[in-house]
Amino acid sequence: MDHLERCAWLLRWTLVRVAVRRYLPWALVTSMLAGSLLKEFSPLPESYLSNKRNVLNVYFVKMAWAWTFCLLLPFIALTNYHLTGKPGLVLRRLSTLLVGTAIWYVCTAIFSNIEHYTGSCYHSPSLKVRKDYGSKHECKVEGGFWHGFDISGHSFLLAFCALMIVEEMAVLHEVKTDRSHSFHTAITTLVVALGFLTFIWVWMFLCTAIYFHNLSQKVFGTLFGLLGWYGTYGFWYLKSFSPGLPPQSCSLNLKQDSYKK
Repeated sequence: MDHLERCAWLLRWTLVRVAVRRYLPWALVTSMLAGSLLKEFSPLPESYLSNKRNVLNVYFVKMAWAWTFCLLLPFIALTNYHLTGKPGLVLRRLSTLLVGTAIWYVCTAIFSNIEHYTGSCYHSPSLKVRKDYGSKHECKVEGGFWHGFDISGHSFLLAFCALMIVEEMAVLHEVKTDRSHSFHTAITTLVVALGFLTFIWVWMFLCTAIYFHNLSQKVFGTLFGLLGWYGTYGFWYLKSFSPGLPPQSCSLNLKQDSYKK
């Protein structure tokens, strides 16, 4: 338990700072551009992480929203109930996960439609011989290769998930528990899990920039992720008719100052 608490303390000190929420979006944009330029002009050798079948990609990234949802659900519920003691307010804050789910669903549907309407089916990735199939599914079934404008879903979702977790972890400024508290072990465990998950999302975001997609596809993917985050935590959640921000002292002033600077 001591090791878990030390790890939780370190993650709280690292991720809960206002500076992290302020500069993480810029860090993501910078790493996306730097990784993309590296891929274009000085590509790195193939590695385990450049293989789409690597463990992190198969068991984490491809289920990024499920992991984020399942860990944020108890974290938001426990921390918000601990601070407010009001089930109604807890349910209101949990609705942020429904909003996030809607953003994930709508954006991935948009990406899929764009790829469909801009794409064509080919015999191979060389794009030399075109096949006459009208959808990506038909093309794949017949062993073809579908080529369209494939906006990076990884860039979108990993950016959005990392930013959302960091925003929700801001509640830890106010959450104070000792070992005797009934929520202590659960909250400590969730802090560690969410912290490591955030580092995985940021790391795999960088790997996506270095190894996959072209620059424009990653720019659009990252842009959608940033818009999803800013449209909620930077704009809508500041309003009274919204799920609201994580409860914390002067949260509204901190948030407003964060986006003004």
